Amino acid sequence: MSNIASIAQLETLYGTPVEAATVKEVAHITPHYRAYIAASPFVALATSGPEGLDCSPRGDRPGFVHVHDEKTLMLPDRRGNNRIDSLRNIVRDPRVALLFLIPGFANTLRVNGRAHISIEPALLQSFTVDGKPPRSVTVIAVDSVYFQCGRALVRSELWNPAHHRDAGELPSAGQILAALSGERVGGESYDREWPGRAAKTLW
Repeated sequence: MSNIASIAQLETLYGTPVEAATVKEVAHITPHYRAYIAASPFVALATSGPEGLDCSPRGDRPGFVHVHDEKTLMLPDRRGNNRIDSLRNIVRDPRVALLFLIPGFANTLRVNGRAHISIEPALLQSFTVDGKPPRSVTVIAVDSVYFQCGRALVRSELWNPAHHRDAGELPSAGQILAALSGERVGGESYDREWPGRAAKTLW
């Protein structure tokens, strides 16, 4: 097998990045990058811990990730499944990476940094939506920020409605749960009840 086993081999294969690929990376949130964060309703949060890696979706109304200052982001932890995989990792390893997506926009924004989890009452209250504050806020000290060019989203046609899949084409959550649990949980009732249950527990 022809495996790459060194950085030298890798750099020989790919060559030197053009200036546009490096000058865009900075150690703080610029006004342009702040605009991306304010427009984004979705971010993928990557963390690392003793059990391995985790990448978790986070979504809310555009601008739900607050720019506290040019070196600090604040991410509220909304209602979920209570697995807290990302938060467990952050408690033990503060390194995080975020990937912001903006619907209809090809460029994405990448942020790398170090995080801690805050439950300071005033901070939680500042993120209240529909009378419900988050249970915690992830505070991120920014190490690097840069935009990712749109090739991946252009190739995938992610925002093209013509390529959106119908829910009936893929296994539902209820079907997956039923199959994995020996029918103990999930099934048709789970799928039928989930939209109403989710609507009541978004925040």
